[in-house]
Amino acid sequence: MSKISAMMDTGKRSLMNSQTALQTVGHNIANKSTEGFSRQRVELMSNQPIGEGNLQIGMGARAGVVTRVNNPWLEKQIQREGMSMGYQDSRTDALSRVEQIYNEQNNKGLNQYVTDFFNSFRELSNNPESLASRTMVRESAQAMSKDFGRVVSQLKAVQEDLDGQVKTSVDEVNQIAKEIASLNEKIQMIEVQKTPANDERDRRDLLIKKLGEKIDISWAEGRDGMVTITAGRTGILVSGIGSSELKAAQTGERDRMEVFFVGTGAPANITDQITGGRIGGALEVRDRVVEDLLNHVDQMAYSLAKEVNAAHIEGYDKNGRPGVLFFEMSETTKGAAANMALNKTIFNDVSRISAGAQPGASGDNTVANVISSLQYRQVMEDGTATLDDYYNTQVGQIGAITQRAIKSQESQKNVLGQLQNIRESISGVSLDEETTKMIEFQKTYDASARLIKTADEMFDTVLNLKRM
Repeated sequence: MSKISAMMDTGKRSLMNSQTALQTVGHNIANKSTEGFSRQRVELMSNQPIGEGNLQIGMGARAGVVTRVNNPWLEKQIQREGMSMGYQDSRTDALSRVEQIYNEQNNKGLNQYVTDFFNSFRELSNNPESLASRTMVRESAQAMSKDFGRVVSQLKAVQEDLDGQVKTSVDEVNQIAKEIASLNEKIQMIEVQKTPANDERDRRDLLIKKLGEKIDISWAEGRDGMVTITAGRTGILVSGIGSSELKAAQTGERDRMEVFFVGTGAPANITDQITGGRIGGALEVRDRVVEDLLNHVDQMAYSLAKEVNAAHIEGYDKNGRPGVLFFEMSETTKGAAANMALNKTIFNDVSRISAGAQPGASGDNTVANVISSLQYRQVMEDGTATLDDYYNTQVGQIGAITQRAIKSQESQKNVLGQLQNIRESISGVSLDEETTKMIEFQKTYDASARLIKTADEMFDTVLNLKRM
């Protein structure tokens, strides 16, 4: 009788094992498209056998634990490459916008406006007495000044847009950090009972990857199963079940968005520590590439206005009056492009434009020739480059930087794609495989039911022995 009962117990446990396995298969299939999900498996273990004399009689199997098929080293590698991917995406997007500002192929760019300005002085040198030529000089000077301002305003608009991206990304970082801290607590509560927190760990791994896409982080998991995450070098975002925040704000020193770590003390500026993720890419373009281009366009505007003014003030206008400053300009290089403007005296009276070097000399075009020749004189880079060379160098550099960024983005995308494909082959859900498992466990369930039925029939036979 005891052996028949043991058979029924074995069949019952087998039924339960099959139900657990089938439920796990259904869980896998339902999460086929869930981002970051790792397929799960029921690990079956042989039950403790019973000894009878010289015999060891098996007692079937039991469900030991439900595990997730996961490679933690691969997950960490994907997180690192995802951080680089976020950096490359942000940097490439920003550089592509900057490149369009200097697009000389599809639109009339600054170089063409500068050329038109010097060409107008060449035309004036051919007809020094012509009011029409002087009017052309005024119009081309205004157009050139306006385009200098256009370049500056568009570059600053890119910086402002990147400021907005930094602020948005910081808010997203704070939300992710809070959820990771909450998952730390859940995982600890579950695993203290010696039960793997599979779904919670999948979610936390996914959030760590998303966090790395936003900002460069370093993280480690402790013995208690909780992770500690640091942004930059000193910003501890998550520690155990607690989380800290980052804050994006402008400072009095700069008119740009800075990133602060808000801990227990005063907010600490960690902007210089952020070199990865989307925030790192945005900061790199904003503070280095765009700021460098602004300095170059200011230097070009300042040198051009300074040289033109120096030549123009030495000449005489159509009526023999001494020349005036041609451009109103800043006293320093910074802001020269944005503040560059035609002198109001010349704007109101084009006869005040100086063309000759002598008063009352009809047809004198000396000053007009000197100004027109400035285009090809080496007035930039301490007398080593012309205005054209200087500007074309900047255009070439931004084009080269953007192309390198695009290639780096494509290369990083391929690397990340390969790692994700490897992860999918290890941890992803295959419907064909799950269907096969489902059929296998269904057959196991049927066989277990037959075992119970057989034991029941044997039990009936024993009970009916008295009736025989």
